[in-house]
Amino acid sequence: MPVGLLAQQKVVYGRLTVFNRYPVKNVEVRARKAKTAVRTDSLGRFTLVCYDRDVIQIKTKPFKPVSKKVGPKTDTLVLNLYFIDSKENRKRAVGYGYINKEDLSYAVDHLQGENNDFCNYSNIYELLRGRFSGITVADGKIYVRGSTNFVGQTQAVIFVDGVETSSIGWISPCDVESIDILKDSNAAIYGTRGANGVVLIRTKH
Repeated sequence: MPVGLLAQQKVVYGRLTVFNRYPVKNVEVRARKAKTAVRTDSLGRFTLVCYDRDVIQIKTKPFKPVSKKVGPKTDTLVLNLYFIDSKENRKRAVGYGYINKEDLSYAVDHLQGENNDFCNYSNIYELLRGRFSGITVADGKIYVRGSTNFVGQTQAVIFVDGVETSSIGWISPCDVESIDILKDSNAAIYGTRGANGVVLIRTKH
């Protein structure tokens, strides 16, 4: 049976930014299943023909690769790319016209807290799993692999803006400013409770 009869085509409209404010120009955006590709315009916008349940991919060297699944109801995507800072990547980003030199220099010096792709994740647990390889999430509890367990419970201790909490499902990834995962000697300040690992979440509020 022809592929066109198995998967329905759709058009997705999107925009790419970096540091949550600057448009990313001239970057290739691909649909893995439909095998279509376009480049973003001067405002970071793109229009891409793909399939339902396709995967949008962005693989451009100065930025961390992104794979975003297209759901049945997805018609727009706003993605904030994570800039991997290095001398070579700064030259590449400016040389290929992804972002102008003045904006990039200012952003690297003043906007590091906004250099994240947290908004690309649908919930806080996906963010933790996607950004930290040593994290396991089960039933809303977080486990830090490699931590030494001195007590009966093995889930990590969680602090949000300095306050201990047992639930973080209410936190929007876009509201997160930073996440730190502590284990072993780095978590010693928290005593035996820290032996299971410590998750420190700081929000923008």
